[in-house]
Amino acid sequence: MRAWNAPGLPALPVSGPPVVLHDTATGDKISSQPDGAARLYVCGITPYDATHIGHANTYVAFDLLNRAWRTAGHDVQYVQNVTDVDDPLLERADKVGVDWVELAERETELFRKDMEALRVLPPVAYIGAVESIPLVIDLIQRLDAAGSIYRVEQDLYFSVTADPAFGDESGYDRETMLRFFGERGGDPDRAGKKDPLDCVVWRGERDGEPAWDSPFGRGRPGWHIECAAIALEHLGTAFDVQAGGSDLVFPHHEMCAGHVQVATGERFAAVYSHAGMVAYDGQKMSKSLGNLVFVSALRNSDIDPMAIRLALLRHHYRTDWEWTDAQLWQAVDDVASWRRALALGAGAPAAPVVAEVLAALADDLDAPRATAAIDAWVAATLGTDGLADTSDAEAAVTLLPVLDAALGLAL
Repeated sequence: MRAWNAPGLPALPVSGPPVVLHDTATGDKISSQPDGAARLYVCGITPYDATHIGHANTYVAFDLLNRAWRTAGHDVQYVQNVTDVDDPLLERADKVGVDWVELAERETELFRKDMEALRVLPPVAYIGAVESIPLVIDLIQRLDAAGSIYRVEQDLYFSVTADPAFGDESGYDRETMLRFFGERGGDPDRAGKKDPLDCVVWRGERDGEPAWDSPFGRGRPGWHIECAAIALEHLGTAFDVQAGGSDLVFPHHEMCAGHVQVATGERFAAVYSHAGMVAYDGQKMSKSLGNLVFVSALRNSDIDPMAIRLALLRHHYRTDWEWTDAQLWQAVDDVASWRRALALGAGAPAAPVVAEVLAALADDLDAPRATAAIDAWVAATLGTDGLADTSDAEAAVTLLPVLDAALGLAL
């Protein structure tokens, strides 16, 4: 599958510090200094609608990780999936009377345009669930050989007890796992399962649903094994970071890890990193509640995508927060102020600002700290706090590529 077009990425005359990232599994900050290319997997969209601010928050967050690794001197092997066949997509297509393939292609293309507008670096491998089916079949066969697959009617299930490390990624107790499993696409009450937490890896063919041939009968992949198979194929085991929204901690990332760890005997990912949830009108953005703010709608209202990105950067990626129009309008004003300051050419000393921005992003992607450093420079340069005694004649030339390369802001 085609990803989106890459923005230009300026080369910087300075290197960023080693990246330190919070690990969900341990609760600790872990230094990420890859030997060779950094390997990153960020779970992608199910394209029945795209792209709301909650989505954008996640992809901008881990775009910062991609950029921080690059400024620290690493190449990055970034992989992302598209769940272009799954129950929510099929249900949406049926409800609106559109072919599910057409709907998936349309919303995936809209997602590409939104990512381009927000200057998110594209993955080197952008893989749809449909094209990953041969990988899924291979992984199921490996799991079957390990004795961890069983059949319930026409469906195949993975036995979570086959993975001794099951639960280590989330750290949740069983009661919490059961609650989230039921709320997030699982079927804990299905009769015939060995354990209520066991997840489907191959859904047998149903009338009116798409299906593909396999050694297990016609059907389609389960959600979790799709990402597991793609990550294993393109990144191998013990890759650097598995990332996504915090609603993927369980069951999705726990199940992905279990699949790969049972099949290979090796760890799935070295670090698990999760972005917070974004609320609107007091509740988490969700299709079921209808409280979505779409990036494309903002763009079509002539909102500068850099203002949208800056509004996201004002919040630390791990926090839960609420989107408001006031934040957006403040970001629009801030982008205008930053541009005015940069247009002067000279300004307050830039070197300390560059060091602070790179250090902040290397410290668990602390974008609010980085943007605060730019705010202070803009205030000093525009005279709010009084221009420094020694003006830096090259301030704009120094800062512009850093804003672009490190924060993804083309000003």
